[in-house]
Amino acid sequence: MRTHFDCIPCFFKQALAAARLASGDPVVHERVLRAVSSAVAGMDLRDVPPKMGQLIHREVRAATDGSDPYAAAKHEFNDLALGLLPGLRETIASSPDPFETAVRLAAAGNIIDFGGGRTVTAGDVERSIDYALTCDIDAGSLERLRRAIDGAATILYLADNAGEIVFDRALIELIGPARVTLGVRGSPILNDVTVDDAAEVGLSELVDVIPNGSDAPGTILNECSPEFLRAFDAADVVLAKGQGNYETLSDAPREVFLLFKVKCPVVAEDAGEAMDAIVVVRGGAVG
Repeated sequence: MRTHFDCIPCFFKQALAAARLASGDPVVHERVLRAVSSAVAGMDLRDVPPKMGQLIHREVRAATDGSDPYAAAKHEFNDLALGLLPGLRETIASSPDPFETAVRLAAAGNIIDFGGGRTVTAGDVERSIDYALTCDIDAGSLERLRRAIDGAATILYLADNAGEIVFDRALIELIGPARVTLGVRGSPILNDVTVDDAAEVGLSELVDVIPNGSDAPGTILNECSPEFLRAFDAADVVLAKGQGNYETLSDAPREVFLLFKVKCPVVAEDAGEAMDAIVVVRGGAVG
């Protein structure tokens, strides 16, 4: 997905939110915004939006002490979601269609997204769960994902956000952890999942976890490590969570299933979906 004009105000909103989270110094905020202004002026609109997100957060780290400004929020939402996990498991187990319910709940967790300067509350998470369990979802897309997973010996599951990964864990437990490898970001960016975040919720004890080698808020394949690319190419099924993965993998060189909650009008238009929808999109080179 290329960058649209409507992405540009969002870049500045994201930059200011991250700068304020990292520092209370207005001089730092101005430095970040001026650097982002220069970058936006020269950007190639054919690039995927997470390319600019990557630059924004590099500028924030350069202007501050380089620590992760989202670390506390990631711990908070991992703890929040772990508290919900027994209920998620019970909801899935008691469902007439546990797979559909687990997919819906995994998508519900995608509300925990601080991209674009968003804020998220515990109430938002509860409302997202309630909505995901009752909203419309395309039956054909869901069945294509079900058949692909049923027939797969190996699944690469690309995680998105801390907290959300607990919802992913419930789906991974259902589909069978032994055949799943979890892909995460190579280093901290926004509230996206790293190896440490996956370990915090017990996923590293359940599945193999590999970092993708990149600090972009998505999966920019030409920046990923050889190890990650081998796993990406070899997996029978790639299931990628979140809008950042949609933005970077919708034109991937292989088939990718993309599961997310639509939270951005640009993504909604590009995907042909409604705002707030729970969607399973089959992207990439579909065979």
